Amino acid sequence: MLRQVLKSKIHRAIITDASVEYEGSIEIPTDLMEDVGLCEGEKVLVASITTGNRLETYVQPGAAHEGRFVMNGGAAHLIGKGERVSIMAFGLSHEPILAQKVVLNERNEVARQEG
Repeated sequence: MLRQVLKSKIHRAIITDASVEYEGSIEIPTDLMEDVGLCEGEKVLVASITTGNRLETYVQPGAAHEGRFVMNGGAAHLIGKGERVSIMAFGLSHEPILAQKVVLNERNEVARQEG
């Protein structure tokens, strides 16, 4: 049986900007995408730690080492600038897997890495 399991997680990121006019997605720095194994266009679940809002969107790569997380499109109505979020991606697997996770600090830098 295939199970849907967590494969990637960026925890405690702070949304640095939000643009309702953009067509959609969440922009994530490429260095952090690589740290957790996310790829461009991959579907992610974004959960606001601040408000509890949750939504699905896709990943758009952003500049590395700048710490910018940008919520775009209609999703920016649900999760806005200054909110703290967890970004999660899931995969199908026959066996349990060890998810790649990072926990970020106040400057959206890696404070702790797991997996």
